[in-house]
Amino acid sequence: MSFEYLQKIPRSEDILAAMPLGPELRAVKQARDERIRRVLQGQSRQFLLIIGPCSADNEDAVCAYVSRLAQLQDRVKELFILIPRIYTNKPRTTGEGYKGMAHQPDPNEDPNIVAGIQAIRRMHIRALAESGLTAADEMLYPENYPYLEDVLSYVAIGARSVENQQHRLTVSGLDIPVGLKNPTSGDLNVLLNSLQAALKPHRFIYNGWEVKTNGNPLAHCILRGAVNRHGQCQANYHYEDLTNLVGLHQKRGFPSPVILVDTNHANSDKQYKEQPRIAMEVMFSMKESAELRRTVRGLMIESYLEEGCQNVSGGILGKSITDPCLGWPDSEKLVLELADSYSRL
Repeated sequence: MSFEYLQKIPRSEDILAAMPLGPELRAVKQARDERIRRVLQGQSRQFLLIIGPCSADNEDAVCAYVSRLAQLQDRVKELFILIPRIYTNKPRTTGEGYKGMAHQPDPNEDPNIVAGIQAIRRMHIRALAESGLTAADEMLYPENYPYLEDVLSYVAIGARSVENQQHRLTVSGLDIPVGLKNPTSGDLNVLLNSLQAALKPHRFIYNGWEVKTNGNPLAHCILRGAVNRHGQCQANYHYEDLTNLVGLHQKRGFPSPVILVDTNHANSDKQYKEQPRIAMEVMFSMKESAELRRTVRGLMIESYLEEGCQNVSGGILGKSITDPCLGWPDSEKLVLELADSYSRL
């Protein structure tokens, strides 16, 4: 074997005991979880905006961003629930590049996964304490989830993970919403197979145990665009795409469909400044269809303090070191314009 064993990873229960979530923050999370659940189950007219940086690369920058988001939440609280993206693992198509804070708590230093686990938990707790907003994270590695299971209000499964058996089964045991993205191919049958697996109970190996799950009724689909065999991006957020996915849900006999739209990635052809236009088009589609007003329950938006992106060594606080993001002024403007549009539906 070519593995070099570097250091033992701490058990999740040891990390949680060393870095506990206090009772006041647990109560905040419980209340937020209930409000988000009501949106996804059609019991609330509020709309979800999962918004934040492509990758959480710096604790101070992320917490500054989330605190601004909290002030914006107060301005749109009757219409929107803002869920900050605090994504601590970054998928890399080729395996090269910055893999997220869970790997490298300091992007300018060597990877250190034990320090990374501690860093991401500390960052999530601090962001919650300073803003009152519970966050979303991407489950790139199911084995990482136990280290954050008491702080997250939303989990996303990415386009490259959605076909993975362990991801599908793990989702079936979570008691918070999980958004499943369509695969990079855009194959909606693959997406709905993943959703079907997530909705059902399973028995499997997880966190060193044989476990049994009940299925996750809060699992749902996210449309993020696709890439064809020529490497060209193809959007799937248009009116016809949304209604088609609703119909596919109905053919499978699934419960009431829930759809979120990712305004970046292949939907924007990786042109981050297109996100406002895409978000407003989704609002227009909802205006034209009562069915879509019931079904489309949120958007994903990539946004940070500073617009665009930079190299790892760039040194500008709050500017993405992975995919480019909207800056704060454009993000704030977009949220307020979306709120105005949503109020008119």
